Amino acid sequence: MTEEVKETARKYDRQERYTYTDYAAWDTEDRYELIDGVAYMMSAPTATHQRILGKLYRQLANYLVGKTCEVFLAPFDVCLNARGDDDDTVVQPDLLVICDKTILDDKRCNGAPDMIIEIISPSSSRRDRIVKMNKYLSAGVREYWIVDPEFKSVNRHILESGKYVVSAYEDNETVSVNVLEGCVISLPEVFAG
Repeated sequence: MTEEVKETARKYDRQERYTYTDYAAWDTEDRYELIDGVAYMMSAPTATHQRILGKLYRQLANYLVGKTCEVFLAPFDVCLNARGDDDDTVVQPDLLVICDKTILDDKRCNGAPDMIIEIISPSSSRRDRIVKMNKYLSAGVREYWIVDPEFKSVNRHILESGKYVVSAYEDNETVSVNVLEGCVISLPEVFAG
């Protein structure tokens, strides 16, 4: 880590409370997320992460051709609490599906996407499995997938009666996307190579 990067991290990783307005004004190439106003620096993705991301995106995007929902790749800001410039929780999920276009503007998503996919890494596992999952649940994200490249598995969380119901899948299975009727993701394809 260069001295410039370290200084940027020190500058934005303080325990101050930030909003989207602060976050959008930061002059840095580094990626951050805000959770309850606290800045968290995001590490660069690995080649494995990017391969999995591309394969998931391809399957979702191909399914969505000619349909009203859209899929977006990180980096794309999601103001999870739908408070716009005053939002103190701004995440950049690896993939997100949005069916309600009214929550989109040219800068960001304002509110809960229909589906979020996070590809975990050792540095993000706790945040994705606990902190962000609880934020997604509270915001009303209807479907949340945690993809684990190391174990070649997917945990699919479906929102039912205010709680997530979890199903686990391995790399030799297919997974139905609950929020997209008829959409099935091939995990052998996702985890190949």
